[in-house]
Amino acid sequence: MFNGKILVIDDDRDILLSTKVVLKKDFSEIKALSIPEDVIPYIEKRVFDVIILDMNFTTGATSGKEGLAWLKRILQIDPDATVIMMTAYGDIDLAIESMKIGAVDFVVKPWDNKKLLATIISAYNLSKSKQEIIQLKNKQQTLVQDIDQSYSEIIGQSKKIQELFGIINKVARTDANILILGENGTGKELIARAIHRQSERANKLFINVDLGAIQENLFESELFGHIKGSFTDAKEDRAGRFEVAHEGTLFLDEIGNLSMSLQSKLLTAIQKKEVTRVGSNKSVPVDIRLICATNMPLKEMVDNNTFRQDLYFRVNTVEVHIPPLRDRLEDIPLISYHFLDIYRKKYKKNEMKISSEAIKKLKKYSWPGNIRELQHIIERTVIMSNGNILNASDFVLNITERSSLNKNILNLEEVEKQTIEKALKKHNYNVSAAAKDLGLGRTTMYRKMTKYGF
Repeated sequence: MFNGKILVIDDDRDILLSTKVVLKKDFSEIKALSIPEDVIPYIEKRVFDVIILDMNFTTGATSGKEGLAWLKRILQIDPDATVIMMTAYGDIDLAIESMKIGAVDFVVKPWDNKKLLATIISAYNLSKSKQEIIQLKNKQQTLVQDIDQSYSEIIGQSKKIQELFGIINKVARTDANILILGENGTGKELIARAIHRQSERANKLFINVDLGAIQENLFESELFGHIKGSFTDAKEDRAGRFEVAHEGTLFLDEIGNLSMSLQSKLLTAIQKKEVTRVGSNKSVPVDIRLICATNMPLKEMVDNNTFRQDLYFRVNTVEVHIPPLRDRLEDIPLISYHFLDIYRKKYKKNEMKISSEAIKKLKKYSWPGNIRELQHIIERTVIMSNGNILNASDFVLNITERSSLNKNILNLEEVEKQTIEKALKKHNYNVSAAAKDLGLGRTTMYRKMTKYGF
């Protein structure tokens, strides 16, 4: 027996009785109505899985207009309702008309019991599939909203951040490919999500891919998908990120880390707007809004032949530069209080304030790890603090404040070099630990170490 609820609407009580007799062994509930007006409360609550609706309700009527009118009314109230039309006259044109309106099938009176049951079971399965899709979409929407809450706000009132807001507003509603450039910790994914949220694709998926974390031999599988048995660990068919992001936004972070061979494969997918799963010969069309990001100087890499020029132009319809935190120090109080509120609640602390001296100290720091580093320091300070006022002494920064540096050192690169050297010594030259302490990615850390000769 199916755990399904069937509603039958017919003015002939013998038909209602016969239908209940045929279906009662296979469905958990059969409801019969002789007056179509009575159906409205049930439709509004979506109580039934399948509705069987007669074509005519007035004595002597054969046109089917009443049934079609009620079909339209039902679908207006619940567009996902699964309706089977029932007629005694076998008018094929009438049946086609009902299918065009939105009925899923029709039966002719008098019916064959087996055919009637088969038709209703088929409609019931379709109804359950519709319900599952609706539930999945609702779950997906909830999950996307939950994830997006972590990236919901770009904090700042400085001139540079206001200019960035203006660029986002201009490009978001276009479908142009965006290249976001900025140092590690500046909030590149935050900007990408803000663009997606204001775009025409906002109700579709935002798929984030960290290209720097994907092994080269798994690149095609991760981005384009694979079929079962195409390689040792391919236990089942799997869609790649391009397919999953179809009709939504695909965010490719750390695009500057791709080798030339992988750049070529990515370019082909972007140009053709289609992908081929590993192990398959079938191309799958994809419609995505592409946003890429990197902390590496792509233009210089193009000049040095380490990044494809054609790929650079393909991903770079509009270029968005995110200013480092040291260039918008006036935003530090706002950002600090934003994170203070988050971590005070997270760690169940009372109301907290940051003293003016502490704010001055934070403004004097160069923030090599940008907002991510500030977030880390605020969290750590909240955890370690015993009072309601966070003083300057509570904030343990990773290097001495700029004001206390050697006054002869005016070169920013020299400051950065000293910062990296101190962090490496602090962690006994453990690169991962030093990078984490500075709020830098390992790739960036290695690049800077090479630059400064460590």
